[in-house]
Amino acid sequence: MQDFLAKYNIENEVIAAGVSGGADSLALVLRLKESAKKVIALTVDHQLRPESSDEALYVANLMKAHGIEHHILVWKGEKPSSDIEAIARQARYDLLCGWCHANGVKVLAIGQHMRDQAETFLLRLQRGSGLYGLCGILPISQRNGIVIIRPQLEDSPDMLRRYLKERKIEWVEDPSNQCEDFQRVKIRNFLPELERKIGLSVERLAETTAVLSRTRDYLEDQTNRLIKNHVRWWNGVLVSLSKDFILGLHAEMQYRLLSELIKSVGQRLYSPEAEEVLRLGEELAKDDFKGCTLGNCEIFVAQKRLWIIPEVRKKVVLSKKQWADFSLSYPNYAKAVLPYKVRQALYCRLANG
Repeated sequence: MQDFLAKYNIENEVIAAGVSGGADSLALVLRLKESAKKVIALTVDHQLRPESSDEALYVANLMKAHGIEHHILVWKGEKPSSDIEAIARQARYDLLCGWCHANGVKVLAIGQHMRDQAETFLLRLQRGSGLYGLCGILPISQRNGIVIIRPQLEDSPDMLRRYLKERKIEWVEDPSNQCEDFQRVKIRNFLPELERKIGLSVERLAETTAVLSRTRDYLEDQTNRLIKNHVRWWNGVLVSLSKDFILGLHAEMQYRLLSELIKSVGQRLYSPEAEEVLRLGEELAKDDFKGCTLGNCEIFVAQKRLWIIPEVRKKVVLSKKQWADFSLSYPNYAKAVLPYKVRQALYCRLANG
């Protein structure tokens, strides 16, 4: 645990941890406490099963016995009838990150482990994911402004259970982990067969994600260099770059650059679907490209430059006087020759806060 925190420069004195009562999350919170950090345990009660409240109380009592601050977050309201797994996961992160925001905690730890990584690789392979998807679960990421860390991705679930058994700590088994209505559970149950028949183990699958991650890191570094050297940000609102430059890039780098810029300008957690971004690259190469909307952005060509601006659904009619008054606060725009849509986007975002 200490090695992970040092590797990723996690120096925060307080770390929150999502604790469901399962072996992986219980091991996580106790190991974090051993790292001399102040750890706060957060349990989400989804209220999807009758016993969920009792399980949350079990965790509360266990945390009290170990001197760990604990809070139960309840997912209230009507529950979905379909796509329950994905919607519940989103609700869980919203509650956890929301609590962290409200209480000034910057880092949230999640207990996913090596088998979770292997399952994720196979899930994404089955869905036809590209490089970024096949890299699996990231050890560190950001969500809603909170740093998410996953220190146990190199640890097997058997090791985490041994850790708890040595300390005589019982964990809760979620019955949904055995329900083959969920694709992840089907893959989990099939993993032993893969190892027995062709020697494809959880460890080997996790190693594969690590190898792919090195390639991803290289591409991200190159993409960031391109953004730094060739992309202009306009007051953090929108971006522009040479159309000829982006058309001259290798198709893979063009895709990476467009994906990152659309995600950033659109203020989205994820980039648009790969097929949509690749189609945009193809359309850009056409002389009759008229522009499009994608990922909460409007994308168009003007003055030989590609512009990516926030999509403004309630557009204002921007008068010359309004722009002149706006330019008093932003004098660098007073003499700039900018497309009307760009002025409109800047005014809507900056003049109105």
